[in-house]
Amino acid sequence: MMFQNLQEHNMSFNEVFNRIIKFMKLKPSGNFRLMVGTDSQVHAKHTVFITGIVILNEGKGAWACIRKITVPRKMEHLHERISYETSLTEEIVSLFTEERKTRMIDIVLPYIYQGATFAMEGHIDIGAGPRNKTRAFVNEMVTRLESMGIEPKIKPDAFVASSYANRYTK
Repeated sequence: MMFQNLQEHNMSFNEVFNRIIKFMKLKPSGNFRLMVGTDSQVHAKHTVFITGIVILNEGKGAWACIRKITVPRKMEHLHERISYETSLTEEIVSLFTEERKTRMIDIVLPYIYQGATFAMEGHIDIGAGPRNKTRAFVNEMVTRLESMGIEPKIKPDAFVASSYANRYTK
């Protein structure tokens, strides 16, 4: 399982986690949101899935990376694709074990009374609007992420999936 961003390639998840810890330690009194989301794009002979990991310190910057998976066929069924996107997000979320979450929380804990926060979100590239073809899957996918103990976000709030990851699927 390898990750990359514009500066680094072939990062292991341990390296990604260490970058997140390093970023949080720069300003430990920040308002941090750790967000994971996946988007996909069907091409002529394959389907590309990009999972983004973003650690955002509200108003003070972010660090991000992606993981790319290519399925060697056109995945034309929307439910299959959305379900697989959610599975890839769940896979990355599961790597943030209780021990790792505790390490992140321990960084902000001394600064809680100065307003420091930490939240973990799963971004799903679906919307509930009446004209959105994915609205039928909202309850299913949201429930899957809630069962993992993270806050699910859908469009328009799911920007890690719908914007960041989307840019790398083309």
